[in-house]
Amino acid sequence: MARSRRPSSRGDSRSGIDSLPKASRGTIREALRVLEQKGLIEIKLGVGGGAVIKGVTIDQMSESLGLLVQHQQVSLDHLAEFREGVEGLVATLAAQRATKQDIDELRALLAQAHDHLTRGISHWESFIRADEQIHFALSRITGNPLFASVLKTVHDNIHRYYESFLPGDEAVMRENFQDLNDIVKAVAEGRGAEAAKLARSHVRRFNRRMREKQRRDSKEGTRHGEDGS
Repeated sequence: MARSRRPSSRGDSRSGIDSLPKASRGTIREALRVLEQKGLIEIKLGVGGGAVIKGVTIDQMSESLGLLVQHQQVSLDHLAEFREGVEGLVATLAAQRATKQDIDELRALLAQAHDHLTRGISHWESFIRADEQIHFALSRITGNPLFASVLKTVHDNIHRYYESFLPGDEAVMRENFQDLNDIVKAVAEGRGAEAAKLARSHVRRFNRRMREKQRRDSKEGTRHGEDGS
């Protein structure tokens, strides 16, 4: 059981399990069932069947983080603190490594965000998605797949906080777009330190906005509860 296995390799076959003592067979079958539920292996039946190891995907990472968020083991502040550090580093590396094609992609995504901005608050959701795409593009530009996968996972789960606590109005959209525009400009000009500073400030400001709305909503809920009692 301690041997290292690669994705798509086969584990012990059912016939191999059947050769074990009865108590061991039950334990191993239960372990395999749990691993299959987690999406880590696939059980193939028939001749030559057995447990096939599956590669871990970004979706599985996102699901695991999502469970932590839902059970309040990872708070908005935890996510924001993590983003502030990581996205600052991502912006620095993107400024150092971006090609002309990368810059063209960032500017195209920025143009999409601007289009949603000009259409007003009815395009709020599309604007937020365009914002995320710019962050994902920056992480890809680093050339480090860890940044891309981790930030995708974080953004997938912080979006539920956007829906609940980020005040959706045109002033916020304009401020957000200006942040994105400044970050892309700094990256395009190779100003890594400035890009990092802007990215951290961007994350910090929007975390503050969400915390403020979270506190207001909490106070209103308490007040309504007192009025109804």
